[in-house]
Amino acid sequence: MVLVDTTIWSLAIRRRARDRALVEAWVSMVTSGTAALIGSIRQEILSGIQRARVFEAIRLRLSDFPYFSIGPQDYDQAARFFNTCRSRGVTATDMLVCAVAHHHDVPIFTTDTDFERYARYLPISLHGLGRNNGKS
Repeated sequence: MVLVDTTIWSLAIRRRARDRALVEAWVSMVTSGTAALIGSIRQEILSGIQRARVFEAIRLRLSDFPYFSIGPQDYDQAARFFNTCRSRGVTATDMLVCAVAHHHDVPIFTTDTDFERYARYLPISLHGLGRNNGKS
């Protein structure tokens, strides 16, 4: 399984040709059943979709994907990760994504370069083209 971040979903939904390799990697994960979500990423994907019909179509398709559950321990870990990053001068906004990926021992697939900074200090791994694929 791979926790796919909002940036990748956004590229795939919009089918931007210049990011073809990332979209193809996403398609491979979807086809193999390894692309997973958490609720906050689902919310980000659906936010800002103005046309009700498009919103509903995407909402229904997202329901087919596996979701990682989020428990109190994940929120606690997110706070620990935030504190670790902050103590090293790294602004940290996606700590719940990091905590859930860590808890389920899965990589994060993203284009958000903030995650590369997080991976220097947190026990997370990144999946993707040209990304750090090992645990830090």
